[in-house]
Amino acid sequence: MSRVRWLLMPSSRKKAIARRFTRDWVAGYVVFDGSSPTGFLRDDALEMLGLDGKVVSLEVRTIKWLCFVRDFNSGEPENPERLQRKTFAGRPRTEGLFLRATLTDGELIEGMASNDLSLITAEGILLTPPDTRSNTQRIWIPSGSLSALEVVAVIGATAKKKPVEERQESLF
Repeated sequence: MSRVRWLLMPSSRKKAIARRFTRDWVAGYVVFDGSSPTGFLRDDALEMLGLDGKVVSLEVRTIKWLCFVRDFNSGEPENPERLQRKTFAGRPRTEGLFLRATLTDGELIEGMASNDLSLITAEGILLTPPDTRSNTQRIWIPSGSLSALEVVAVIGATAKKKPVEERQESLF
């Protein structure tokens, strides 16, 4: 599923956990306006509907990353995103750009991104993490949180073999 289609699904609220550079985190629902893949940003701030029902506005410059998650009940108070693996064990098999990001605090994270023009938005990048079975489905990293971004590989779709046309030789 493409990155843009995933973000612009009919539901306008996505479960998310915003991790700050101060190591604390905020859980809630990110509300999309549907105009762009980063439709949850409002004037250099991230708006979330908190679990208590109040709207929380976080300055983008204080956010390390925003994880779109399956559920909030991870049972791990220090790591609610459940990001155990931040790098790939080998070369990923999915189609797209294999990226390695170094954050301003020195942390390294790898992920897959769509190979299209949506990657170069000024707000940040959206990655699919190495462990797709974890609680985190996608990670949005603000551009201010990046100190380096490296394209490790461009992984294309596997070429489909054309069926060999069988010809029956004429016997007569």
